[in-house]
Amino acid sequence: MDKENLEKILKNRIAKDPKISKNLIAWKEIANAQKEFGKILLEYSMLEKSWGLNSRLFNIARTLVRMAEEDKKPNNKRLEEFRESDRESLKQALYSEAPIYNDLEVAEFSDALSFYQAKLGGDNALLQKILDGKSVVERAAQLVSNSKLADVKMRKQIADGGMSAVNSSQDPMIKLALLVDPASRTLRKIYEDKVDSVSQLAYGKIANAKFALDGTNDYPDATFSLRLAFGPVKGYEQEGVHIPAMTTMGGAFQREKEHGAKEPFKLPDDWHKHRDDIDLGTPFNFVSTADIIGGNSGSPVINAAGEFVGIIFDGNLQSLPLQFGYSETQARAVSVNSNAIVEAMKKVYGAVALAKEFGH
Repeated sequence: MDKENLEKILKNRIAKDPKISKNLIAWKEIANAQKEFGKILLEYSMLEKSWGLNSRLFNIARTLVRMAEEDKKPNNKRLEEFRESDRESLKQALYSEAPIYNDLEVAEFSDALSFYQAKLGGDNALLQKILDGKSVVERAAQLVSNSKLADVKMRKQIADGGMSAVNSSQDPMIKLALLVDPASRTLRKIYEDKVDSVSQLAYGKIANAKFALDGTNDYPDATFSLRLAFGPVKGYEQEGVHIPAMTTMGGAFQREKEHGAKEPFKLPDDWHKHRDDIDLGTPFNFVSTADIIGGNSGSPVINAAGEFVGIIFDGNLQSLPLQFGYSETQARAVSVNSNAIVEAMKKVYGAVALAKEFGH
C-alpha cells in the first residue's frame, strides 16, 4: 500500500479515538509551516544554505563572522553550531589544512552566483550589492584572488581578534560575509520559528498518536539517536541471476577486466602494482538484510560475537524504497569487509604499523 493511503488510514484511526483525535491538528500545522517555507525558500536556499554562495573561502569567512558575533552571547543563546559543545568540531573544520584551489573556487563560486542570478533575477537588490557592478565570473575571481583566508594562520588571527578583527578586516570574503549575514540570519530565524520548530512539534503529535494506537509494534522513525539494525549476510536474486553475498579482492580485478579497465571499474595503479602481494581470495564487500537509509554510511558492522567485521557504505538500488517500508526480498545494505581493509592497508598502502594498531 502506498504512503498516501497509509496516511489516510492513520488519520481515520486517530479521528475515531477521542483520546488522541486532537492530534489531527498536526497535519494542518505542517501544511501551514510548508506554506511559510515556500515564502522564503529561494532566498533561504541561496543565502543561509549557501546555494548561491558556494565557496569554501566564503564559508570560512561566514564562520569567522558568526563565531565573533555568537561568542558575545551566553552559550545557550548562540546558534547551535557555535555552542561550546560543538566548539572542537567547529575549530577542526575552521582550521583544516586541506588545500584550497583558486581555480576550483572561482568555478564553483561563479556557478553559484549564476544560479542565484537565475533564480532571484539580476535586479535582486542584495545580489547587485554582492556583484558590485561586475559579472559573476569577474566578481568570483576578484573575491577569491584577493582573499587571504586560505592561510590558516590568517583565520586564527581573525578568530582570536573577535569582532574587532572581523570589523577591521580588509579581506573581501569577510566583507562579503558581513554584507549578507543580516539578511541570512533573518531568513534563518523565520525558518526556525515558523517552519522547523512548528514542524517538529507537529511530528511529535503524530508520533504520540501512532504510539497510542500501536505501542511498540509500530516501526520507529529514523532520528539522530543511536539506531541498531540486524540481519544475516545474504545474497539475492535479480532478473533470474543469483547475486552472491560476498565479493573478493580478486573479483575486483576480474570486474575491471570485464569492463575494459574503464571508469568507474578501473582500479588504482597501486592495486595493479601489488596484485601479486594481495591474497585475492580475501572477502571484499558483502551484503546483508540490515535495514538502512541515508545517513547510515560509515556505521560499523558487528557480528554475533561482538566483533567488528565491516563498515556500511552503500545500499543496492532495491534498498532505496527502505525510506518508506522494509523488505528483505532484494534490498541489501552493502559493507566493506574488515579483512579487505586490513589486507589493503598492509599489502597495497604500506600502512603496516596502522594495521598492527588494529591487531593485525
